[in-house]
Amino acid sequence: MFLTVRVATNFCYDDFSLYYSSNMIIQLINNNFSYEMEKLTMAFFPDRKITVNPDSYEGEEDIITIEQKDDPLSLSARFHDAYAEEVVEAVDDPELAAGRVLYRVLSDVTGIRPQWGILTGVRPAKVMTKHIDSDGEEAAKQYFVHRLYADPKKAELAAIVSNAERQIMDTTTPESISLYVGIPFCTSRCTYCSFVSESIASPRARKLYPAYFEKLLEEIRVTGQIAREKGRVLRTVYVGGGTPSTLTAEQTRELLDTIHASFDFSHCNEVTFEAGRADSITEDKLRAMYEGGADRISINPQTMTDAILEAVGRRHTVQDVYDVFQAARRVGYENINMDLIAGLPGDSPENFERSLKDVIALDPESVTVHTLAYKRSSSLIPTKELFARGQETSQMVDTANELLASAGYAPYYMYRQTRSVGNLENVGWAKPGCESDYNVFMMEECQDIFACGAGAVTKMLVPGTTDIIRVFNYKYPYEYVDRFEQLIANKSKVRAFYE
Repeated sequence: MFLTVRVATNFCYDDFSLYYSSNMIIQLINNNFSYEMEKLTMAFFPDRKITVNPDSYEGEEDIITIEQKDDPLSLSARFHDAYAEEVVEAVDDPELAAGRVLYRVLSDVTGIRPQWGILTGVRPAKVMTKHIDSDGEEAAKQYFVHRLYADPKKAELAAIVSNAERQIMDTTTPESISLYVGIPFCTSRCTYCSFVSESIASPRARKLYPAYFEKLLEEIRVTGQIAREKGRVLRTVYVGGGTPSTLTAEQTRELLDTIHASFDFSHCNEVTFEAGRADSITEDKLRAMYEGGADRISINPQTMTDAILEAVGRRHTVQDVYDVFQAARRVGYENINMDLIAGLPGDSPENFERSLKDVIALDPESVTVHTLAYKRSSSLIPTKELFARGQETSQMVDTANELLASAGYAPYYMYRQTRSVGNLENVGWAKPGCESDYNVFMMEECQDIFACGAGAVTKMLVPGTTDIIRVFNYKYPYEYVDRFEQLIANKSKVRAFYE
């Protein structure tokens, strides 16, 4: 049963007086749903500082109240003049009921309807898979729409991705692992980037890079020895960053040769090298990747407009992207991924569509469409105008879905990020047979991942549970080098897990 009072309002993203006026307080009464309520509120107010149950108030905050009552069990939410209440059914989750009443009052006050409804998690397809398994696909989609308030288009997308991921997940075994190798260096730092990476233009990075590379090779050897000792079966390899193509051609060969020498490749069916930015890729490096066994690469323009590339700090041109892509084809690559970002500053739905058509015309085997997300550690300063572009960014994502589907691509993996424009998603699209197994294994956490390099995290699944044991490497490259002996000693946790 729903008891809801809806308040007429003209507020929307264009009314910044409410949206930006103050900090926000979430006051929880007789419940402890702090994490999910904070994340859901961020979908409506992504730039605001949100505090749950603070010890004191300054008197100028916007206050959201979420209260749980018993007999009958019910949840209510109040924000400004909007109020919603829901009696919790016996089979329902009180936390989901809290999300629904919060969603309704925030929608009433702001006029905003996040397309993923009350879903705040990274992996919506994982939720869809759970409900397909218990109730069937049609019932699962209806659950997304009517109980999670997701847009029907998003429910359909989650179902398609769930089915695609399942086909890949079903190929793994308890002994299977994937290997991630991190190269946290770039030619320059993009304004939207939040990854820990060093610009190779800086004197510190140039001095650090050789030592980092030698330590990385040693860690790969140690990790490979553990995998062999414990009977782990390597399925996929992903060399990511940063920008791995900041390696020289000789270093690229040495890296891939070391990986091959350290691991048993008899069951490995995918080696991805994230070549990344066109300003660090050469034909010699592409040949070194190819001859070293990398059978899949990413060439990531993010946009096919020179002015936007310059604005976000990418030191290459659209022509460089074309040149690098053709070089990769000459070398022999038959599995190339390309990335685009919807919602970049200065972009428009019309211009994004042109970028998308330009990429599709190159005929890569897969295309990943990201939604711009604001990270506190990036240099991109979020403004009210950029946050107000949720509708435009949604239009860009819809266009991508239509054009890629009509060009023969299908969505096969998906994830979401906090503070993405429009609260939207990132989706990998691929031609049949060109999906990346690693992306699915990593995103759905259905396989152990051995990880090497600064900031890398080894993840091991506890058999028979959904628990994951994580072993963290030091975050920064200088820490990785300076404390390398301790890092290697920490690998004993990986050995111990399998004993």
